[in-house]
Amino acid sequence: MQRRAQRDQRDLGVPPTPSRQWGRAKRLRRAFVGAAAVPVMLVAAGCSSDSGSDDGKEKAADKTAASKSAKPSPTVQAAAYGKLPEPCSVLSKKTLEDLAPKADSGKEGASNDTATRAGCSWDSLDDNGVKGSQFRWLSVSMLRFESDASRGEGDKLAHDYYTKQLQDAQSAQGAKSVKTAPVSVTGDEASVVRYDLKKKEGTFKQQTVVARVENVVVTVDYNGAGLAGDKTPDADDLVKDAQKAAKEAVAAVTKANTADTDGGKPGTSSSPSKSASDSDAKPPSKSSPKSPKSS
Repeated sequence: MQRRAQRDQRDLGVPPTPSRQWGRAKRLRRAFVGAAAVPVMLVAAGCSSDSGSDDGKEKAADKTAASKSAKPSPTVQAAAYGKLPEPCSVLSKKTLEDLAPKADSGKEGASNDTATRAGCSWDSLDDNGVKGSQFRWLSVSMLRFESDASRGEGDKLAHDYYTKQLQDAQSAQGAKSVKTAPVSVTGDEASVVRYDLKKKEGTFKQQTVVARVENVVVTVDYNGAGLAGDKTPDADDLVKDAQKAAKEAVAAVTKANTADTDGGKPGTSSSPSKSASDSDAKPPSKSSPKSPKSS
């Protein structure tokens, strides 16, 4: 009956009583509050999920960085020799008198770092007038390699250059009757390449001795010719002379790096110098074997 009366009142346009109006408003507020709580919970859940994902990424990045920093940087053994001798003093006076008897003095090759690359050459022309003349050309060059983490140890770099020097000598332009042989008791490894070069002045006998001692490569070039009718020098004698010069040059390199009286270790130089491995392994500039005009 009460519900029917209420419907009758609505049909007649009678306003609801205050108590019924308050109850209806209360129910509406509860509905609005419940509906508003849903997106708040969703937003909160979404934030919680994203935050956890970022934390995971940051932790993974931290672990990767820690792993990289824990890895030791590559190292190589330090090179044995840290300097070179004065190039024009590596051969004794007696040896120079035998190999280049008419040479006034040595001509030092151009170098911007004599602790890394150095060289010296001597010209000798023994003029006998109408009987002809004997020509000799002697050159000693030295190249030192430092150990480098990216390229390897100094002695390995020196060995590679030693091999290249031999190949260059064996493939010299115009070389005839090329022969290669090992040289004993000269550094850690040594070989001699010999060949003939025919020029308008005469036949030149060329000897190239390449030797490696630790991280230093020594190259000795020695050639001779009989000019203006003089006889061609004996190639075997020239080979022996070139080998003698190479042994002296190698000994000079070793002596320059020998421990001093203060107990210093060989191979440590007093000041840093540029490594040959940082300069394309170029030897000091030197004069090409000369072919002097006959008298």
